[in-house]
Amino acid sequence: MGSYLFLVFLGIVYVITASSEHEHANTTRATFNVLDYGAVSGRHTDSGMAFWEAWNATCSSEAENSTLIIPRMRFLLSPITFDGPCKPQRIKILILGRLLAPESPEAWRDFDPGQWLAFRGVNGLEIAGPGTINGRGSGWWNQSCRYHPKLEGCTTLAPTALKVLSCKNIWLRDIHFINSSQSHILIEGCDGIKIENLMIEAPGNSPNTDGIHIHASHNVIINNTIIASGDDCISIGDHISNIAISYIKCGPGHGISIGSLGKSGNVVQVENVHVSKVTLQGTTNGARIKTWQVGQGNVRGVRFEDFFLDSVKNPIIIDQNYCKVRGACEELPTGVHISDVSFKNFYGTSSTNIAINLNCSLSVPCTEILMKSIYLRSAIAGQNVTSSCRNAYGIAFGVVHPSPCFQI
Repeated sequence: MGSYLFLVFLGIVYVITASSEHEHANTTRATFNVLDYGAVSGRHTDSGMAFWEAWNATCSSEAENSTLIIPRMRFLLSPITFDGPCKPQRIKILILGRLLAPESPEAWRDFDPGQWLAFRGVNGLEIAGPGTINGRGSGWWNQSCRYHPKLEGCTTLAPTALKVLSCKNIWLRDIHFINSSQSHILIEGCDGIKIENLMIEAPGNSPNTDGIHIHASHNVIINNTIIASGDDCISIGDHISNIAISYIKCGPGHGISIGSLGKSGNVVQVENVHVSKVTLQGTTNGARIKTWQVGQGNVRGVRFEDFFLDSVKNPIIIDQNYCKVRGACEELPTGVHISDVSFKNFYGTSSTNIAINLNCSLSVPCTEILMKSIYLRSAIAGQNVTSSCRNAYGIAFGVVHPSPCFQI
């Protein structure tokens, strides 16, 4: 039944997409421009208030469709939250220019340090490019506790460039994201999200700069996106269902990850995740599922398919024994049950000797793991790769190299 529902989900044509091409002849429209509300082009004049006022006018319009235009200029924006609900059935934000975050972390002194731009409680929203959202995050990276633990006043939290919170029927497309201070995009508490044709860029050594993170959301599609980051290209958190990810190019970065999950001992619920047609180059991981020992609940109905890997450190990895001191985890009677997970059509090279690593719990083993059509070799000439399995149960077909290692 779960697979059937997932196929039905994939066949749904989003109303927000279809309506952009076939709107009713009698639909009323209204257009707003940030320049009309006092926005000023440049790197030094803050246009945050002008953008907020332009949004309020767009959101409160009596028209069925409202469009907010950001012209081909540079706009410096202080942290801003665009709140709903809105009166129009559909709102489009057309980003033609460049949005710039403040360069100094001091600009967040009176704001939430975890976010820069956010949309909250908005339904029927389309955010389209071809413009750029530039987080200018180097100031935050230079004081990150992750890389500067001895620095007095180092920070563990930095702004996410774009947050979409408690929204429905959202379409995000054709935008270039650059150098967020932390994650580039966060989707949280949402239902019905389509993300496509994005380019996300940050240096491989930038701390915690995930490309896209999804949490507590359902019915999400991500496709045709290129991501280079200092953390996961795409990460999937807890309370997730019906996620379809395809045609992704990732590198540098930490790959495609589910988790980490269950850190606080909570009950995890992740199901129906389909990731396919992914190219990874020089990443830390390929396809990864990571859970804390103290967690409970389930990760199930996960499909990783059609992965091409070029010099990836951990091409296939499940780590069910995550704890605060890596490599020194005590065995606990708890754990998140990982089941009904498949890895199909994985080809390429591993930069380490262990290409398949399934480190599962003694108390709550991984079950119903399927591996099919896998051929992984070493990225280092003359070396070989192996598999490592612990408490992992499943079956393998056409796993040419390395040899599978499931428990029987």
